[in-house]
Parts: sequence; structure tokens; C-alpha cells
Amino acid sequence: MANDASTVFDLVILGGGSGGYAAALRGAQLGLDVALIEKDKVGGTCLHRGCIPTKALLHAGEIADQARESEQFGVKATFEGIDVPAVHKYKDGVISGLYKGLQGLIASRKVTYIEGEGRLSSPTSVDVNGQRIQGRHVLLATGSVPKSLPGLVIDGNRIISSDHALVLDRVPQSAIVLGGGVIGVEFASAWKSFGTDVTVIEGLKHLVPVEDENSSKLLERAFRKRGIKFNLGTFFSKAEYTQDGVKVTLADGKEFEAEVLLVAVGRGPVSAGLGYEEQGVAMDRGYVLVDEYMRTNVPTISAVGDLVPTLQLAHVGFAEGILVAERLAGLKTVPIDYDGVPRVTYCHPEVASVGITEAKAKEIYGADKVVALKYNLAGNGKSKILNTAGEIKLVQVKDGAVVGVHMVGDRMGEQVGEAQLIYNWEALPAEVAQLIHAHPTQNEAMGEAHLALAGKPLHSHD
Repeated sequence: MANDASTVFDLVILGGGSGGYAAALRGAQLGLDVALIEKDKVGGTCLHRGCIPTKALLHAGEIADQARESEQFGVKATFEGIDVPAVHKYKDGVISGLYKGLQGLIASRKVTYIEGEGRLSSPTSVDVNGQRIQGRHVLLATGSVPKSLPGLVIDGNRIISSDHALVLDRVPQSAIVLGGGVIGVEFASAWKSFGTDVTVIEGLKHLVPVEDENSSKLLERAFRKRGIKFNLGTFFSKAEYTQDGVKVTLADGKEFEAEVLLVAVGRGPVSAGLGYEEQGVAMDRGYVLVDEYMRTNVPTISAVGDLVPTLQLAHVGFAEGILVAERLAGLKTVPIDYDGVPRVTYCHPEVASVGITEAKAKEIYGADKVVALKYNLAGNGKSKILNTAGEIKLVQVKDGAVVGVHMVGDRMGEQVGEAQLIYNWEALPAEVAQLIHAHPTQNEAMGEAHLALAGKPLHSHD
């Protein structure tokens, strides 16, 4: 292994996804000499196989639904079907534009970008392309890949992962989605909009099970109305090929058949064979363990993103990468409050939340110290115009701050910004109620909910 000892970087980053490139950009901005190593394309899962392409598909599905339903708004339109190559062209165009912009940013900040498969070779070096890249500090940011279940082989044809679903050359006639979390319900929603007969199988008792139970129930009601079928509370047993598709059997013997099976049971860390254990990095089930400042047990090594057991969200990766860069540059840093991170599931209708659930609040503060209020979007003019239903639910510590905001409805992801401020600034309902929200907007529903919680409801019943 050739050792280029002439250059010792301040920071060597292994992985150019959300966490890795955010650390590179911020580190370079703060005057650090940064090397960024990526075996595929900078931008990682989020840009190329996750957040961006899935939301493009969901938007295409939204347009299809609007075409089908246009007459109820007095507009005569004809829906003629889905042009799959054109959908991919639109999706890939979005990705391409963002990718070029990101490449330009990396170059403009004078980050040394190295394309190749890297491996941790010491606590201060990474080997790539026959070279040893030395650094005063190494950041591990190798991300995640779709997981499967024991005995369930993803073949990329009938049994597929989200990676395969994003490049599928057809709209399946029918699909089983194994997993009712974020990835599962987003693909179920998009496929239903495209015309697929969809069944979601979730072993836990609710869809989007990490959300507040009220949000899960509202989504389940909306999915029933859309004709998306789901089976809850029974785990997967086996899958087998049929003559022209797949048959799934559950633990209770119930069987489902479809053209394709999408395995959406989560994502696992990419860490095997990369030298982490050999260099003494503490790990658990493939995840790299870190403290609140993203430091591993090895002083010269940090880790961020899907590789560590925090929320698997691109914006969490950004924040973690920035935290590491600022810490290494000598700035004062504050640990991330993961409860204060906004979470959005971009199905139709959207599910968005910040803070803790009502159940968690009762567990922490006691049932008698928690107040919950639901504001129905039926009272919101803009939601009526958009023909969307749902609720904003607030969770408050009695006589104290709002500790949870949980929303279901079209475009609720766009309301999560104010919800984030309410939670993170520990706002009292009366303080938010004083703010004047524009009418008619969906954002106004946030103000109305807080007016009601403050004891002075306007467009809602006492």
C-alpha cells in the first residue's frame, strides 16, 4: 500500500452521503483540510435511492390522482395512464440537477474528493485505490442498505427492495408491501396512485408504528378510503413463487398473493469488512456506537448517519456531520435532541411529527400531568379547498410547554417547521396563540390548535 505521507488531512471522511458530505462542506468552510472518499456517487442513498426519488414518484402519483379526481373541482380532464419511462425521466432529471449542484459545492469548497472503495486501515487512515489517505481524524459515514428477513431472498425481480422499486420498468398489477413503516407506506401510496392493487403487511399493531397512535389510526382510515389494504398484528412466515408472482404466508397461516413483493422492513448499517472492528471501534449489531458528540471509543474516529443507531433521516445525517466538523474545528457544540427532529412520512395523506407521543409523555410526566388536544382539519378553510382530511394533535405538559405535535393530512410536512420551533423553544400554548397565522392557509390550523389548547378556540368547538 503506497503511503502518500506528503499530505495529512485534518479530516478524512469515509462515505459521501448526507452525513459525510455535510461534514466535508462544513469542515472545509471552517478551514479544515478535508478528504471525502465515496465508492459510488456523492449524495448517497438520500439523493440517489431514497428521499429525492421516492418523493418524485409520490408527486407523480399525486398528479395522477388529481387527474382522476379533477371533475369534483369543475375541471374536465382525462387520465390515460402512467408513462413509466417518462416518470423515470422526470425523477432522474430532479436527481441529476441536484447531483450536479452538489458536485459543484464540493469543488467550490476545495474538498479533496476521492472516488473509490475505502477501508479503515488505522485509527488515522483509510486505504483507497492503492493509496493510504492519512488524517488527524477519521469520520465513518458509510450509511445503510435495505434489510431483509431470515430466509427471504431479494431477487430483484419478483421479490424486491426499495432500490429495485425505484427503477421498476412497469406499474405492477398487484403488490404486497412487507413492512408498514415509512418506506412501506410511501411505496404503497405511490403504487396505489399509479393503479396498483396494494396490500401492506405489518407485524406490529399499527401502520407507522413509531408515530403517535392517533396518527396511525388516521392514516389507516385514509388508506381504507383509498382502497389500500393492510394486515396488522401478525408477522411474516414465508414467501414462495407462484406461476406468475409471489405468495406470502403469515405466522397465523393467512396467505396473500401478488405480482411483486416489496421488502420494506428497514435499513441496516454498511459496516462489514471495512476494518472497523480491527481498529477497535465499538459496535453493536453492525452499528458503530457513539456518544452524544458522535465520538466513538477510538479518540481519532467519529461516526454519523445511518451507520450509528440514531434516527435514519437525511436531515439527522446533515446535523450529525455538521456537529462533528464544528467540534473538530474547535467550535462549541450542543448534542442533538433527537425528539426535536421533525419526522415526515410522505404518503397520501402525509404524516408529520415533532416531539414525543402522548403515550411517551404520560410515561415520563405521569398520566395526570399530560393534556392532549386534537384540531380537526375540517375547520381549516385551505384544507377544505384542497379536499384533505386529518388532524393536528398537540401534547402538552399540564400548565407547561407543548412537548409533541402530531399531524396527518395532505401537505402537513410543510407545517412541521413551525411545529419544530414550538417544541424546541419549549413554547406555551398561549404564546403560540398570540401569533397571527395567515388566512386561509393550512398553517393557520397550527395557530387554531394552540388557540384551542390555550382555552380560547376560534374555528373549533369548546
